[in-house]
Amino acid sequence: MITLLLILFPLVASALVMFSGRDSNVRRNALIASLAEFFLSLASLFGFQNTGIPEHSFSFPWITNLGISFHFAMDGLSLLLVLLTTFLIPVIILASSGCKSKRLNIFFGLILIMEASFIGVFTAQDGFIFYIFWELALIPAYFITALWGGADRIKITFKFFIYTLTGSLLMLAALIYLYFQTPNPHSSEFTELFKVGISGNAQILVFLAFFIAFAIKIPIIPFHTWQPDTYTTAPAAGSMILAGIMLKMGIYGLIRLLLPICYPLMSEIAVPLIGIVIAGLIYASIIAFRQEDLKRFTAYVSIAHVGLISAGVLSLNEIALNGAVFQMIAHGINIVGLFIVIEIIESKFGIRYMNNLGGISRVLPSLSIFLMILVLGSVALPLTNGFIGEFMILLGLFQVKPLLALFAGTTIIFGVVYMLRMFQKVMYGSLPENLKSRNVKMFKEETAALIPLVILVILMGCYPKPFLDLAGPSIKTIQDLVLTIPK
Repeated sequence: MITLLLILFPLVASALVMFSGRDSNVRRNALIASLAEFFLSLASLFGFQNTGIPEHSFSFPWITNLGISFHFAMDGLSLLLVLLTTFLIPVIILASSGCKSKRLNIFFGLILIMEASFIGVFTAQDGFIFYIFWELALIPAYFITALWGGADRIKITFKFFIYTLTGSLLMLAALIYLYFQTPNPHSSEFTELFKVGISGNAQILVFLAFFIAFAIKIPIIPFHTWQPDTYTTAPAAGSMILAGIMLKMGIYGLIRLLLPICYPLMSEIAVPLIGIVIAGLIYASIIAFRQEDLKRFTAYVSIAHVGLISAGVLSLNEIALNGAVFQMIAHGINIVGLFIVIEIIESKFGIRYMNNLGGISRVLPSLSIFLMILVLGSVALPLTNGFIGEFMILLGLFQVKPLLALFAGTTIIFGVVYMLRMFQKVMYGSLPENLKSRNVKMFKEETAALIPLVILVILMGCYPKPFLDLAGPSIKTIQDLVLTIPK
């Protein structure tokens, strides 16, 4: 029942926030609701056995003639991503304290709808219910960017919508095909879909449909062109949600659906597929060097990082898979923290271009400390959250093919260079003349939003065991599944 509550509560809260009027308490009400959702997700840890089998199950027949039901449950992998979602949403709302936009009741209501959608995706146990929540998450994302975005927001949002909708329709086609391959009476339950034996051209087409859908959402190069424009144009909260949570849906889909359904084909093409992904993340790293807009720079940084995570998943190696899941959480924390810092800089100085910034550490020393910790986590410094996951991914890739690990490892070197270059250009040097007259200081809400993130950067790096233990049995179950289900 708690799984159902985790989905319904933010939906109900979103309605209350939207219809509460445009008063000054809208943000506070949304924050209270998101914090309540976070504590509710923590409550799901009590009594959780973490055996690798979905728990906290709720099932209600929906279209009985078609064998479709509202079936939700959580294993360790699902719960970890639910916790990430419910943790980041209140942080993002808190970091939006400086938002002066109109219709904030609609804005924060849409954020809460997205939260419910994400949880629905991460806990769904039925293929069509998974698809419904996958699509539901797209609708508020579209309106947040289209209504509160920057220049060319309609054009860019339309491109984002077309990309993601195309991927969604391909996934739906694959789900429909698998549904009709299940024994009569047909069922769309994950457990039944995984038992469908497909081979030859059918397996190739199903693989392509799922892979393209997930690759667009992640995104993996060359399906990435919507991402830099969307991240740059979206309002700060939208960029944080897209980068911190929404792209995790794609990686989750690779693990939850593509791996069990298309394992034989994936095992045959794993090395060339990983090679393509690594080539893409090297490309993204090189492009990041050329970016001066901080939001666009962070967009390419995200592409590089999630490319490495995707390579870990596609390696089919247990160590790399566990590292990829851990890195999903680390990436969500780090990237949201970076976007918060960018929003603080832009709101206080009116600029987000590196060439026009400098010397910010002189006027906002606390912000420079926060940014440095986030940068160290992003470049995988030992004893930070970025190190654990990237080390495990590279170790797993080395076991698959050492040359792949070598090329993937170069991106860490690139990351050190472009992240420290960004930090130096923004925080050090002389404060530009046009910025010296500004009297700036950190708001307490901004500080409160950054503190839990930087704490987790250090805590996860020093003590990763709880996070690895939570996801480990689920990864083991999925690997056992692909070895026992006939194909």
